[in-house]
Amino acid sequence: MVTREDVESFLLRMEEAVEDVGPAMWVLADDAGPLVIHYSPPLLLLRAKVMAVPEETRCADLFRTLLELNATDLVHGAYGIEGADVILSDTLELEHLEFNTFQAAVDSIQISLASHLERLAPFREC
Repeated sequence: MVTREDVESFLLRMEEAVEDVGPAMWVLADDAGPLVIHYSPPLLLLRAKVMAVPEETRCADLFRTLLELNATDLVHGAYGIEGADVILSDTLELEHLEFNTFQAAVDSIQISLASHLERLAPFREC
């Protein structure tokens, strides 16, 4: 099983700006926004806040857009709603996690955040 130290090693290998924010939590700084990585055996959780959920009159169109992106454009992870926020998250099993899989998940979330920005921009709260 991948240990906390292994995850730290993965993060160092990626050569990105990383902040250690807790005993088992890191934040990757990226132009598209921060990505939180949480070591929670037997899983590694990756989460990024995308935006606040807009007012109800615009929610149906946003939800449809998020579901379409989940179905057609995401390789790793999925969009979801947590409280009042739209998030992009992925969960990786630690049992046999390899660096390439970890990097692919992180890259996928970062690329998705950047490339979907324009499509989601009309739904952002002012």
